[in-house]
Amino acid sequence: MKVKGAVGIMHAFTSCIIKSYKHDGHLHRMWAQNWMVPKELLHADHAAQSMTVTINEYTKIIEADGKEWTSRIPGVTFFIPNEWFNIVALLVDEGVRYYCNIASPPEINDHLVTYIDYDLDVTVSPSGYVQVVDQDEYDLHKQQYQYTPEVETKVKQGLDALLERIKLHTVPFGEEQIMNYYHAWKGSMPDRQR
Repeated sequence: MKVKGAVGIMHAFTSCIIKSYKHDGHLHRMWAQNWMVPKELLHADHAAQSMTVTINEYTKIIEADGKEWTSRIPGVTFFIPNEWFNIVALLVDEGVRYYCNIASPPEINDHLVTYIDYDLDVTVSPSGYVQVVDQDEYDLHKQQYQYTPEVETKVKQGLDALLERIKLHTVPFGEEQIMNYYHAWKGSMPDRQR
């Protein structure tokens, strides 16, 4: 759907909720308000991989224990079918910082994106420093939730595939397109709270 705006035709960003779960099915974290980038605005390389791209800013986040807080850093998130990771590009003052979750492939139904978080994370600083974090949490939950050998294999493959994308700086690792999505979203809703 497109909406007629003051500057001609603008593409509609649709709202969605993102929920991550743990292996045993309990809620890990929920992002209450996000906006899906319309398919017609996706970069050709992103569209070719059938990525779902969401944007949020000042969204309410609800933790498993019920604690609520508000994200103050704009985020552009990339969900890729069949990949055991998702990638959050955080727009910080120094540039783009990536926070990547090793996770089950996303399930997307209407206005809801869900996945299982498998603890391991990879961060990439604006200067390009890469770090794998939360190995201890993964080791703990592997025992607690009794990850199957198949899950352990998928997690390892997901981590390897993610690190390869980072090393080769392939999509969606590219600041220009991330900023294009963010500015298109901002421009599509001029009354948005800033």
